[in-house]
Amino acid sequence: MTQSILDRLGRLDACCISDAGDQIGLPPAVTGIGWRSVRGRIAGRVATVTLAAGTAPNGSHRHLCTSAIERAGAGDVIVIEQRTGIDAAGWGGILSNAAKVRGLAGVIVEGPARDIDEAAELGFPVYSRSATCRTARGRIFEIASGEPVTVGDTLVNEGDYVVADSSGVVFVPASRIEELLAAAEKIAAREAAMTSSVRAGEPVSEVMGARYETMLSEPEAAR
Repeated sequence: MTQSILDRLGRLDACCISDAGDQIGLPPAVTGIGWRSVRGRIAGRVATVTLAAGTAPNGSHRHLCTSAIERAGAGDVIVIEQRTGIDAAGWGGILSNAAKVRGLAGVIVEGPARDIDEAAELGFPVYSRSATCRTARGRIFEIASGEPVTVGDTLVNEGDYVVADSSGVVFVPASRIEELLAAAEKIAAREAAMTSSVRAGEPVSEVMGARYETMLSEPEAAR
């Protein structure tokens, strides 16, 4: 079941998922987070990490994000909340190497990431709010792994689903993924038909008129 969901999700872009989310009442897509290393879409289940300002308690030797990498399964996406306001990387090159070895689909950082060129050489997708050279050492540390995080204005839980591409990032609660996919697949099919009409010479004003503006509310889009 999960693999079937991932296969279907991976065939849909973030815009289509966002439109379907609008239709069924999910939180809006997250904007302002973009790909840094490898252009292309990623889709998968979420493994979460929360970072905070400061240094880890004495005696703690586990580096940030390592628990999530080791917990996550192949095809999962690490999602990191680094909203401290400190210019320090919530993700770096050694972590990218470890995630690549584990078969993870990518990482999304609500905050800065670094070692972007290294991730690009690996072919490992890094999405982030910004890029930096500054290390996490002495600046930020992990306070939670597997707990809810906030990305943009969206609350994201471990095990939710995400699609990210050049247009934006969209999260889908696990409890609503089937509903979302059904809506998104109908929207994708209708948009494909509209594109075909334009390519066949139909005036774009007619195609983008009533059909486009009402497609999220028309009965056939909701069925």
